[in-house]
Amino acid sequence: MSFNIALSGVNAAQKDLDVTANNIANVNTLGFKESRAEFADVYANSIFSNAKTNTGSGVQTASVSQQFHQGALQFTNNSLDMAINGSGFFVMSNEQGSLDRTFTRAGAFRLNDQGFITNSQGHYLQTYQANADGTPAGLGLNSTQALKIPDKAGEPKATENVDIGVNLPAKADALTVADFDPTNSATYTSSTSMTIYDSLGGTHTMTQYFVKDDTAVAPANEWKMFVFVDGQDAFQPRVVPPAVQGAWVGQDISFDTSGNLTSAVTDFDTEELGFTNGSDGTQKIQVTITDASLNSGPFEVTSNSQDGTTVGRLTKVDVGPDGLIQATYSNGTSENLGIVAMARFPNDQGLTQVGDTQWRESLLSGDAVTGQPNTGVFGKVSVAALEQSNTNLTSELVDLITAQRNFQANSRALEVNSTLQQTILQIR
Repeated sequence: MSFNIALSGVNAAQKDLDVTANNIANVNTLGFKESRAEFADVYANSIFSNAKTNTGSGVQTASVSQQFHQGALQFTNNSLDMAINGSGFFVMSNEQGSLDRTFTRAGAFRLNDQGFITNSQGHYLQTYQANADGTPAGLGLNSTQALKIPDKAGEPKATENVDIGVNLPAKADALTVADFDPTNSATYTSSTSMTIYDSLGGTHTMTQYFVKDDTAVAPANEWKMFVFVDGQDAFQPRVVPPAVQGAWVGQDISFDTSGNLTSAVTDFDTEELGFTNGSDGTQKIQVTITDASLNSGPFEVTSNSQDGTTVGRLTKVDVGPDGLIQATYSNGTSENLGIVAMARFPNDQGLTQVGDTQWRESLLSGDAVTGQPNTGVFGKVSVAALEQSNTNLTSELVDLITAQRNFQANSRALEVNSTLQQTILQIR
């Protein structure tokens, strides 16, 4: 009996050493959760035995339980690196379209050759679909999907409307409108430019010129606005050669004595722009003066916008604390791509380890409960950060010494038992 008791002690000490060695080996493994060997005594009893004189029968390993407390955060320069600050797991899938899910705390993500967000093992990060307001379209585990970051956004859209707001200088010298020449700055009072787009997404320069009209009667608050696209008059059909000086088409802008706009018309339609780059040559633009004032201040553009776009190229990807993944493109647009899926379990210690710092759901863990980061009991996502192993190296080294002493003591018990049996065998 004493041999078996000592042998169980040796086995338990070996198990403790194995668990401690595994913790130490993974001290630099991202998202790793340390384990703890838990033991229970073995006690055999029957209804006819004397409990007062019975001894135990050794020790057995009751459980090797993982400890899911928070690990320290390590900050990086990769915007796709994520760490969960709080409870929850990232949801992963080994293949696209598969409903088989694994769960991890390791958030070292990257883009694969197809633009999908994956980890170092090539497993796909699962996300919820995102609405335009940044809320998830659904929170079911089976509704999660792999997320692909598109490298471009949108289709070209020709500019149809241009809105401008200006403040014109009342003290400016009046000029002869007939002398206006877009190539001579002395013939106009002020100007402003903006970029517009054709149907192919090509860029063109639209310039508005403002001329204080010297032919206006008191209070002499009459102005002319000329609009040119790529150096061509936009208010008359394109001609070859271009219109001569004095033939440019200007639009009237009038103000009262308080500097308020009094023009009956503030919307002006351009003629067909006649682009020859393969885009729609019949494109026209409505130029609207949304706000104009006349005062003693300098010329100032108060608003300037247009509704055309070109194809946008990916410039950056941001991930918010709530898991919202948003892409920004070179055409100034941004798009909500998805929301990082997060899961938790009634019993984290019941999860089944599958390696690569991942776990699977089991009967002991209970069913996964999904949710959005930074809501309810779910932790928030820390971007450009990684969760380190929660192994306490100092404690593990102390445990290593303790397990070694335990192993030596049980080995000594085996040796003593062997010596006693040898002594008995030598009795004559």
